[in-house]
Amino acid sequence: MGSETPYFIGIDVGTGSARASLVAQNGEIKASSTKDTITWRDQHDHRIFEQSTNNIWEQICTAVKEVLKESNVPATAVKGLGFDATCSLAVSDFDANPITVTKGNGIGKNGDRNIILWADHRAEKEAELINSTGSIVLNYVGGTMSLEMEVPKILWLKKHMDPALFARCQFFDLPDFFTYKATGDSTRSYCSTTCKCSFVPDKGWQPDFFKSIGLGELIDDGNWKQMGTAHGKVQTAGSPVGQGLSRQAAEELGLVEGTAVGSGLIDAYAGWMGTVAARYTENGQLSTILPSLDQSRHRLAAVAGTSTCHIVQSREGVFVKGVWGPYKDAAFPGWWMNEGGQSSTGQLIDFIITTHTAYPELKERAKQEGKAIHIILLDVLEKLRHENQVDTYTELTKHIHFYPDFHGNRSPIADSSNERLPSSESSIADLARKYYLTLEAIALQTRHIVEALNTAGHDITSLYMSGGQAKNVVMMQLFADTCDIPVILPKSHSEAVVLGAAMLGRIAAEGVKVGEDMWKIMVEMTPAGTLVAPGASSKVKKLLDAKYKIFRETIDIQKRWRQEIEEASR
Repeated sequence: MGSETPYFIGIDVGTGSARASLVAQNGEIKASSTKDTITWRDQHDHRIFEQSTNNIWEQICTAVKEVLKESNVPATAVKGLGFDATCSLAVSDFDANPITVTKGNGIGKNGDRNIILWADHRAEKEAELINSTGSIVLNYVGGTMSLEMEVPKILWLKKHMDPALFARCQFFDLPDFFTYKATGDSTRSYCSTTCKCSFVPDKGWQPDFFKSIGLGELIDDGNWKQMGTAHGKVQTAGSPVGQGLSRQAAEELGLVEGTAVGSGLIDAYAGWMGTVAARYTENGQLSTILPSLDQSRHRLAAVAGTSTCHIVQSREGVFVKGVWGPYKDAAFPGWWMNEGGQSSTGQLIDFIITTHTAYPELKERAKQEGKAIHIILLDVLEKLRHENQVDTYTELTKHIHFYPDFHGNRSPIADSSNERLPSSESSIADLARKYYLTLEAIALQTRHIVEALNTAGHDITSLYMSGGQAKNVVMMQLFADTCDIPVILPKSHSEAVVLGAAMLGRIAAEGVKVGEDMWKIMVEMTPAGTLVAPGASSKVKKLLDAKYKIFRETIDIQKRWRQEIEEASR
């Protein structure tokens, strides 16, 4: 790779921003830049979330130029770059021009709003149709396809688009769109096609499935050109895409034409890549043994931001009801992955806080005391704990039970209609209690996911966190206590995902093809984390176990109630 010190750029496209980071071979991040991106909503339809690849690409280009300028690293020293992005549907024509996805007269025509965001729930009826087919495709998504996946959204577009306009569309999971934008090569990744687009591991596309749901035209005599995977040509994570950066993309990014571009990952999988190979400190001591690839089987990555994704790797495919996968080759060649998830976690915490009647009082107090609102809420909880003469916050809220699925359940129930709403009082003390109950409910749901994975055949013994929630020390201890496994926090909660993307750039630049060698890169580039051990007293452990039992009963009761109402409504 030449005599220059090599660097790699990771590009992370999140729900509300695009980040670029310049990373050294040892994983040290030399410079980062984050730019906000635009999301459009529909005031008449709360299900709609749309974005623009043009807007995101412009922000990516700005961010990349800023990290080069800040670091004083020449473009020639950047040997590879990798992309991760949300699992959103991007639509373009065959010249890469964006196609409008907004319902109305402009749908199918050229226009900026060409992304249906992952959180968009417009395709509910289409998902119901797909789930009625009994197709083998459903076996690889936990038995139920989510309306957040790409095929229901593509079917929705077909129903609302002129057939001639639909025929000129290319459909991309978002990470694959940006490797296409960067290289001009539309070859898709295993991660995106298997995890979100119904490409069945070891079997490929299922023509009968697409015909049965009304998308037979995508088959295209086996060329699948609208899906970009002619005759099953798909790439593993980090494998070089095309001839590297195209001339136009290189000019727009401020990089060198031909710079290696690694096949992409969905953001949660990049978070897995950027965390699970970490060593960790415990009681101030750094573990001396380098983790082996086999240990990845026991390490569940939880990428916790607006929503939370749970990723685990295994040597053989493990089928888990209500959990997505197993997906072969999604990250490592020959390995399988499962993905659990919570549709709303960080978003739920914000909702509970900002919609409470005491929120203005909380904001004012935080302003006066110069503290973050989460710290104020913990101060209030601490005061209540003393006043009620209990040892822990769990004891303080032991008689209150809270169900967290305001945006439906992704795993392991796989039911987008599973919901609960809390009652509301007006005091800041009530807000503090509800804040803690929300953290507790998310932890209980995490235990449910871990339990479902292990019951099906996984052997998860630790939880590797990344994302904004990893900053919340109380929440992380609650996770460790509730799940009764250690939680490993990353060196930087916000950099794990973009670090995983940079690793893809290095894998491409060095031509790495074997899982063991990919793992060595991950071990070398992943900073040491910090271990949070389970520490609940026997009293609190009994309370958490009792609350978990009630949590599971709440799910069963809700299902029974809904069935009784549906029967009464016939």
